[in-house]
Amino acid sequence: MSSIEIGLWSFPVLILLIFLRVPIGAAMLATGVVGTYLVLDRWTPIMAQMKVLAWNTNANYSLSIIPLFLLMGQFAARGGMSQALFNAAAAFVGHRKGGVAMAAIGASAGFGSICGSSLATAATMAQVALPELKRNGYAGGLATATLAAGGTLGILIPPSVVLVIYAILAEQNIAKLFLAAFVPGLIAAISYLIVIAIYVRLKPESAGQAPRIPWKDRIPALIAVWPVVAIFFAVVGGIYLGWFTPTQAAAVGAVGAGLVAFANGGLDRASLIACFKETAVSTGMIFFIILGASVFNSFLAFSRLPQMGAEWVTAQGFAPMTVLIIILLLYIIFGCIMDSLSMIVLTIPIFFPIVTAMDFGMSPEHFAIWFGILVLMVAEIGMITPPVGLNLFIISAMSRDVPIRETYKGIVPFVTADVFRIVLLTAFPIISIFLV
Repeated sequence: MSSIEIGLWSFPVLILLIFLRVPIGAAMLATGVVGTYLVLDRWTPIMAQMKVLAWNTNANYSLSIIPLFLLMGQFAARGGMSQALFNAAAAFVGHRKGGVAMAAIGASAGFGSICGSSLATAATMAQVALPELKRNGYAGGLATATLAAGGTLGILIPPSVVLVIYAILAEQNIAKLFLAAFVPGLIAAISYLIVIAIYVRLKPESAGQAPRIPWKDRIPALIAVWPVVAIFFAVVGGIYLGWFTPTQAAAVGAVGAGLVAFANGGLDRASLIACFKETAVSTGMIFFIILGASVFNSFLAFSRLPQMGAEWVTAQGFAPMTVLIIILLLYIIFGCIMDSLSMIVLTIPIFFPIVTAMDFGMSPEHFAIWFGILVLMVAEIGMITPPVGLNLFIISAMSRDVPIRETYKGIVPFVTADVFRIVLLTAFPIISIFLV
């Protein structure tokens, strides 16, 4: 068996291991080690590689931003910021038809601006908004689908952990990627609001209406979200104004969120330890995925599969946009069986050399940023795409009285909006790069 054939066979083996519930990091690590042995026919290079690969992979200074963003999200959840965001949004739009669901989307977007994780945003906002949606007579499928879709805003709106990983893999500027993701993230949130508005008018029985909140109560609810606004501008604004590096900004955000949580009474010694523990577990998982992907991608380099794939695609004379569309469709499929972070670390070393060898009519930096935003957006579609979208399962686990098939039906309009958004961003790259 040639090295190319070994490389090709590694993908079905990897997918099989994932279906057998082997952790994605371990699956990539095992496949990479065995694949390297089969290609080189000896263990010595693997042993030499493993001595330094773990250190070289995880000692990257840019990766220190990940635990800091995760810790910031932990503190934000403990500090009641998610509840404050939902209360403020509900105070202004909750009395409208579909208003409570719209408030959940708005709160998810706000929480995503200080969290950076899709699953964490979905789970946190479900705890806050799901009881209110049910109490106001929302159909189970609409309620759960709204929260699953809203969770994707956790990484679509900067700061985003997945964008940090992409920036490292593609050797791009983190601050520029955050800036480029801002407008597409807002478009995503607005498109979800439009979906809800149309849905509740086509199916009026699917949503009740909350009582109108008097203006004297709306202002205090709005004021209560100032910590979120302050942290967001300290982190994102501090990066763009040159006050902090991205890592320093993440540290400032984590400290700020911790102080707010402590002031609100949501952080004591026990909860502080719990925050550190959750952050450590999540960081360890992410770093292990990155290590597994590094080993697997090293094996692919030995097999020469990415290089041969890039040469083959170039030789076929495919139009650059055709290749891009095929890659985006593959991301939607991959998203049904793995999370967005795993997809990014596994596929970018394969797909990025292929697309960068083509002419899309823009500078290499602008193309890399545009491609990163597209990958981010389309990867999140997989998180809410039946049958195995991870956000759907997170929400369903927290709302066991709603059959999963109802959530599947409810998510279809949101996925449709996502597809239109991807078409828009693909057709008009300027949307992603004009701020850059």
